[in-house]
Amino acid sequence: MRDRVVIGSRGSRLALVQSNYIAALLREAAPGLVVEIETISTRGDRILDRPLAEIGGKGLFTEELEAALRAKTIDLAVHSLKDLPVQDPGGLTVGAIPKRATPNDALVARDAKTLEELPQGARVGTSSLRRKAQLLLKRKDLQIVDLRGNVDTRIAKVLERGELDAAVLACAGLERIGRADVIAQVLQADVMLPAPGQGALGIQCRADDTELLNLLRRLDHGDTRAEVTAERALLEALGGGCQAPIGALGKMIAGRLRLRCGVFSLDGGPSISVEVSPTPGAPRRMDGDAVRTVLEALRERGADKIIAQYR
Repeated sequence: MRDRVVIGSRGSRLALVQSNYIAALLREAAPGLVVEIETISTRGDRILDRPLAEIGGKGLFTEELEAALRAKTIDLAVHSLKDLPVQDPGGLTVGAIPKRATPNDALVARDAKTLEELPQGARVGTSSLRRKAQLLLKRKDLQIVDLRGNVDTRIAKVLERGELDAAVLACAGLERIGRADVIAQVLQADVMLPAPGQGALGIQCRADDTELLNLLRRLDHGDTRAEVTAERALLEALGGGCQAPIGALGKMIAGRLRLRCGVFSLDGGPSISVEVSPTPGAPRRMDGDAVRTVLEALRERGADKIIAQYR
């Protein structure tokens, strides 16, 4: 058994909190194991003066970490799972998905307590097309402002500098850095569907590192993996990337999957949302059936036409 593991991490406060959390889990799973963290800058971290939709694409926040894995300068990379492309890149795999944090989005606001209470024409910050589309679906009067930077910077632009009336961020990120206090409203799925895989971490390693994969299995959370695998399968089947206005949320309930997915127009126009709940007495873990049922219903209602807007 190896005695040392190097984790590759982006350098933001949130990324380092997440990597240190995984390091602690590894030390607990393998007492005596030395775990080190190496920070690596990604393209998404360096380019902050352009909207994500303009510079986006596969690997925006992951390419440099994956290169380090292949070069064997690190052993693991810790990612927010929603940033990872659905298909594993050559030679790499997601060895573990620990239990996820709150998957929902959160409203951070200066004066309002809810989305409905924001003033007419309020300036709301987000870099996500998915969030923008759902905000405009609820409130066409809102001015959506591109918002980049780390979590602390985004909070400051709302609460300290007053540049924005509100911003939408992931609950999980705020919780992980100890800033849940700034959440004015947790946006439930009927208000805003989260990104596929949101709130979950993906621990990536080399696919041939059998020893490490065996260790990572101790960190894997079965229900979380089932939920996010279904969410990401829908994203892939619909042809959406990590920035597409597609939301999905799965929930394992007594071994059965409840799955919801939405496809949204960029301008707050037509949208489609479908939910499939497990039938009492149905066979357990029919995850593939839920994905197929949701996908078929979305396509029957015209999802492909909406998706064509941003291809």
